[in-house]
Amino acid sequence: MLDTSRDPAPASAPAPTPAASAPEEPRGCLFALSQPPLMIFLAVIGALLLMAALHDLFLL
Repeated sequence: MLDTSRDPAPASAPAPTPAASAPEEPRGCLFALSQPPLMIFLAVIGALLLMAALHDLFLL
């Protein structure tokens, strides 16, 4: 498993405040897939592909 822990700050450096900490880590693909507009778009495209496949199988 990937170790994502960070090294502790050196003892001589003051502890950073939460607001002044490092910038947010980039969000990945799973965050993008959790967005409702994208899921609606993918559902519509999937439904169109399914209807086209069923049309080809049963009506042609």
